[in-house]
Amino acid sequence: MRAIIAVLDSLGVGAAADAARFGDEGANTLGHILSACAVGAGDESGLRKGPLEIPNLLALGLGEAMREATKEILPLGKPERITAKYGFAAETSCGKDTPSGHWEMVGLPVTFQWRTFPKTIPSFPESLTAALIEKAHLPGVLGNCHASGTAIIENLGTEHMASGKPILYTSGDSVVQIAAHEKTFGLERLYDVCAIARNIVDDYNVGRVIARPFIGAGPGDFKRTHNRKDLSTPPHGPTLLDSLYESGGTVIAIGKIGDIFAHRGITKTLKAHGIEGTFDCLMDQVKHAPDNCLIFANFVDFDTLYGHRRNVPGYAAALELFDTFLPAFQSSLQADDIVIFTADHGCDPTWPGSDHTREYIPILTFGGQVTPGPIGRRASFADIGQSLAQHLNLPPMRFGKSFLSS
Repeated sequence: MRAIIAVLDSLGVGAAADAARFGDEGANTLGHILSACAVGAGDESGLRKGPLEIPNLLALGLGEAMREATKEILPLGKPERITAKYGFAAETSCGKDTPSGHWEMVGLPVTFQWRTFPKTIPSFPESLTAALIEKAHLPGVLGNCHASGTAIIENLGTEHMASGKPILYTSGDSVVQIAAHEKTFGLERLYDVCAIARNIVDDYNVGRVIARPFIGAGPGDFKRTHNRKDLSTPPHGPTLLDSLYESGGTVIAIGKIGDIFAHRGITKTLKAHGIEGTFDCLMDQVKHAPDNCLIFANFVDFDTLYGHRRNVPGYAAALELFDTFLPAFQSSLQADDIVIFTADHGCDPTWPGSDHTREYIPILTFGGQVTPGPIGRRASFADIGQSLAQHLNLPPMRFGKSFLSS
């Protein structure tokens, strides 16, 4: 008996009831992609154009989940038959960031506020940057503001290479991001600086420090690499991962899952890059993973390459690519496997700015023993963890309500 969670990072399905508190009333990641594609959205490279084609995800109930979440009529066909349990969930955690979304879905809502930084220049307290400069033996720092990662590297990359000063920036999340050139600054040195920063920001109640390495000779040539590394604060309580791991089961983390949980409750971490590469890794584990196992994968490119960069056709093309892999994936499952496709927050590529958006997430649950049908609105992402605890014969989680009997 195994469980599989695939997180389509940032695929929100409509503004949550409390979205206005976050400035996100009206956001809808999937809905706005659909609407843009329906009127012929494409891009200059010819990557894609025309209506969004995701028949396999629609057959799992993705469109119906969004219709229920938004109560809107959207330009989306209805499949002849739904083959999964489908619904949507509200987040009870205080933020709309990656750790809180992932932790809540495995049974641990974040009911306290992590520290975020103001949209001023500088954004970070002088005490924080001064400590980092001293302890990491830096000549100084650049940026120190809210920014898009690609934009700030383009603007400050040349100065960084000449000065040896790393680029510091943040977003609406509780995060300190540090960008540096892999060659002139050094990848391992960047990791060392981020580890020092992680120790410093513990005193500031910050959720994550992210290493953002890049390469290139100058503006127009700079490119972030796959060597990103997230240094998260550990979960503040037990999760489904801890429960399964401590019971003798296997927890396989694919992509950035290991970093999100500070590598706690994880048996094996596998790196994977790109939609196709991550799916290849997931498929390999589905074929070979043992019984009593949780396979947990994050498809980060939806968020980092398309949501944050406000790239509608890129996001649409990535969804279409993901969709093409589903028939082979479904045919490789064991009879008693259970699979949940979901998200961790929204990141509407039509929304102002470059931050995440407070949205409902879809829950699409399927497997040989799963009866298809609606599960409606779930009060917490933690219903995912509670349902999987039931499936894996683990003790009930503290939070959440199982939807497997729905």
